[in-house]
Amino acid sequence: MRQNHEIDYCIYGHEMQCVEIELDPQETVMAEPGSFMMMEQDIQMQTIFGDGSTQQSGLLGKLFSAGKRLLTGENLFMTGFTNAGHGKKKVTFAAPYPGRIIPMDLLQLGGKLICQKDAFLCAAKGVSIGIEFQKKLTTGLFGGEGFIMEKLEGDGLAFVHAGGMVVEKELQAGEVLKIDTGCIVAFTQHVHYDVQFVGGIKNTLFGGEGVFFALLQGPGKVWVQSLPISRLAGRMLQYGIGSRREEGSLLGGIGNLFDGD
Repeated sequence: MRQNHEIDYCIYGHEMQCVEIELDPQETVMAEPGSFMMMEQDIQMQTIFGDGSTQQSGLLGKLFSAGKRLLTGENLFMTGFTNAGHGKKKVTFAAPYPGRIIPMDLLQLGGKLICQKDAFLCAAKGVSIGIEFQKKLTTGLFGGEGFIMEKLEGDGLAFVHAGGMVVEKELQAGEVLKIDTGCIVAFTQHVHYDVQFVGGIKNTLFGGEGVFFALLQGPGKVWVQSLPISRLAGRMLQYGIGSRREEGSLLGGIGNLFDGD
């Protein structure tokens, strides 16, 4: 039996997805501020200090929960959407940038999921959104996500967002996967996370792939994204400011005179 609210859902779209949550009477879904898209009549919206989970107790509990969210880069407040009517009602949340919305059934994933900061989109009420500290100094300094990652705990459905395409890998015990540090979306609690120096002067200085790999060792599940938001933002900045890099054409500069650049 689930302790968290049990919700139904449907994901729409391809590059820019949204998730439609179907709520029974008195069911609630918690969402990040700014992710709301639309909702049907009789759904009531309420801003909540903290994550709205049952783990909070009193003012100190709410303050501690909100403080944890602040450390992960999330908002101090979350928004709860409750079906106050008599029949089933729907509320829809949109992805913040091109990519995929991934449904995570925490009951099937051992009750805990570790994911990158800013990955959380929405979840059934009762799911706790906290922090996961990286214990090793090298992992914290060079792991791409710093010392702190996001931790989702509970037995309900949670939805995380990733950029581009998403690949799900099932790692066996002892199996190692090397990943670009920015491409990690999430992994289950028994996966060991570490970093490794790329090695080699040419690789380090001219490889263009960063100085460190992320090492994920099984057993457990890993989700990997093809387009981290930092990479997308870097490309947009590269082409939006300063001179445009030509794509292999000797006449590119002359061509710019005709197309307005």
